[in-house]
Amino acid sequence: MRTLKKILLGLAVVLVLLVIAGFVYKNSLEPQYSGDLQLQNLNEEVITYFDDYGIPHIYANNQKDAYTTLGYLHAQDRLWQMELMRRIAPGRLSEILGKDLLKTDKFFATLGVDEASQKAVNGLDKNSDAYKMSMAYIDGVNQFLNEGPTPIEFTLVGVEKEPYTLKDMYNIFGYMAFSFAQAQKTDPMLTAIQEKLGAEYLKDLDVNPNPNGTLIKNSKPTLEAIQDLSTEIVAITNKLPIPAFIGSNSWVVSPKKTSTGKVMFANDPHIGYAQPSVWYEAHIVTPDYEMYGYHLAGIPFPLLGHNRDYAYGLTMFENDDIDFYKEENNPSNANQYKTPEGYADYVTTSKTIKIKDEEAVTIEIKTSRHGPIMTDVQDELTGSDPIALAWVYTQHKIEVLEAVYGISHASSMEDFKSSVAKIHAPGLNVMYGDAEDNVAWWAAGKLYKHKEHVNPKFVLNGASGEDDPIEYLSFDNNPMAENPEWNYVYSANNQPDSIAGMLYPGYYLPEDRGRRVVELLEPKNNWNRESFSAMILDVTSPVAVENIKIMTKVLDFNALTKNQQRAMDMLQLWKGESTNDAIAPTIYQRFMYRYMENTFKDDLGETLYDQLLKTHLVKRSIAIQLANDASVWWDNAETKDVVETKADILNKSFVEAITSLETQLGEDIINWKWDTVHTLEHGHALGAVESLRPYFNVGPFGVGGTEEVIDNKAFDFNDLGVYDVKAGPSTRRIVDFSDIENSISILPTGQSGNPFSEHYDDQAEMYAKGEFRKMKMNKEEIIKTSRLLKISPKN
Repeated sequence: MRTLKKILLGLAVVLVLLVIAGFVYKNSLEPQYSGDLQLQNLNEEVITYFDDYGIPHIYANNQKDAYTTLGYLHAQDRLWQMELMRRIAPGRLSEILGKDLLKTDKFFATLGVDEASQKAVNGLDKNSDAYKMSMAYIDGVNQFLNEGPTPIEFTLVGVEKEPYTLKDMYNIFGYMAFSFAQAQKTDPMLTAIQEKLGAEYLKDLDVNPNPNGTLIKNSKPTLEAIQDLSTEIVAITNKLPIPAFIGSNSWVVSPKKTSTGKVMFANDPHIGYAQPSVWYEAHIVTPDYEMYGYHLAGIPFPLLGHNRDYAYGLTMFENDDIDFYKEENNPSNANQYKTPEGYADYVTTSKTIKIKDEEAVTIEIKTSRHGPIMTDVQDELTGSDPIALAWVYTQHKIEVLEAVYGISHASSMEDFKSSVAKIHAPGLNVMYGDAEDNVAWWAAGKLYKHKEHVNPKFVLNGASGEDDPIEYLSFDNNPMAENPEWNYVYSANNQPDSIAGMLYPGYYLPEDRGRRVVELLEPKNNWNRESFSAMILDVTSPVAVENIKIMTKVLDFNALTKNQQRAMDMLQLWKGESTNDAIAPTIYQRFMYRYMENTFKDDLGETLYDQLLKTHLVKRSIAIQLANDASVWWDNAETKDVVETKADILNKSFVEAITSLETQLGEDIINWKWDTVHTLEHGHALGAVESLRPYFNVGPFGVGGTEEVIDNKAFDFNDLGVYDVKAGPSTRRIVDFSDIENSISILPTGQSGNPFSEHYDDQAEMYAKGEFRKMKMNKEEIIKTSRLLKISPKN
């Protein structure tokens, strides 16, 4: 008995020691939000107040000290995010995450972003303020890397810390630029559809191929190569541990449309959900500068921001800045390809990709005059049907660092505009409003023209030269509006008006959100912060209501069961609102999926159908195809002796939809509430390990909103009846120039990416409920609600 007591006592002591050790370890990893801190290379003391949401308000006597401090503080909350972001473009994810990311690394290594980044760094003006402030920020990041605690993700994954560099910064910009693009998913797929089915099938997909254009000659190997490339690109981008940038809303109204007589500004960039969320907020104040900004991991200058003089934000332009070209190899020399001047040698380079716990892999990259050969990403396609990717971002001078510095340090609207003009890619709608009553937007990006016969939404002929760009447009030709007579500007990723005498090609989203924005803005002239808040949370789709009118018009009501009739009644009475407790959106989304599968899948086959669902194109196509009674898509290719009609397909789809909902949620329709099937969980890269998921992921939450409403919540179309939200507003910002210190915002989870921080997820529930909090700028208020961190020069 005495021995047993000793053993139990010993175990108790060990347990207590383990708990104490765990507590001490946890505390050692928490970000420092108060007290004293010393940093090297500061000129003077910097005072930082962390407010009640962990947002730093940095007060410094010069900008260099402010940016050094920002780098350190950004790193202590987001170092793991920085690490992942900087590894994507150069193809270095496999090095820490293993062989599952090898294809992703091959793809990005082939794109050439890393080389373009180095070229941009080499060309930087080392005397410019953009360079000096960037280096100060990098200094702060590296001081945390060297002296701060190692984030738990580094320990669990086994990552060796490496100094952060200016090239890393450019590589993050490069990944951002690529993630905005849609052509890499769409062009190969559309070419495969045309090759397989013919041009007639593309009309209802809002694509109009020119029959007089240069078309690739049909061959089975070419079709398979193009189709496989499209599949591979989707799979590669889906594996990324960092969210993609997909869309956005923004509107700015002039004083003539507000009750306050001052400009009001709203912006909610739509980005893939993840933990940590994309933006890091920081408020910098020096004697000659102030900015409340939203920063990407590893970037010193905010992409979204405001001060007392002006506000700015972004949406995605969705222009086409990527073209695919099918090159023609020399039959007697696979290292050469055909050009208008004869055969030329591919430029060949080698890269080695390190893989965690595996042997490194060396890849050979061939580059034509158009760009890298992307079919070599797939081992089984190497050497056959070479398809090159021509991308504006890597082919032109990169001035994005100077541009972002300029827009965050502008002294006037014209000064701001001149910085916007430096952005050649990605295509962005840059939104602007100021205290001088100006409102404006500019489409940023290097736009270009092809010959009339070219449709750049298809894989083009690389050998003839006839499909190459013939002109690059000056920034003055880009879409823009400055103080328009209608007294507002907006963007919802929809098609802009004509550019240089043409509708500029792109992968624009359907009119749903843009139409709703205009529908709300146009008649109202007394906007204020409260009505802006309600608008940014709007979940109504007028287009969905129109779709339902078309779809239910052909349903045979008498052939339906009582439950099916009740569901049909609910749809017909629906006003298009996807609120949490609404039932109609649950019915609508299942009906829409069954309609899409029964309409498109038999002709496309499973692979192309799945690809179509992952592009913007299917969203633009639905209204067009539904309205066309004679669409070639209605007939089921698998029923040889029957020609199906629109009514046949929609009746079949509706019955299948209701039957599946009864199986999933029960026969009582009252239980089919939208937020039971429409949920949001913010996934951490380590949350993919099931045992770690509860500790790193945030949520899930049942949420309202849906695809292509203002409160946009994107999900993958599926027949499971469960809609896991993949993307949506990465922040909701409302800036009111009549009361700038009470402007409001929210983040999807929290300010910190450190799972031991109290600010890891303290905004998540507020965000899910549609609530806001202040973006504080009043120093007295900040001091009252904050913790003080004094940062002094070391030595």
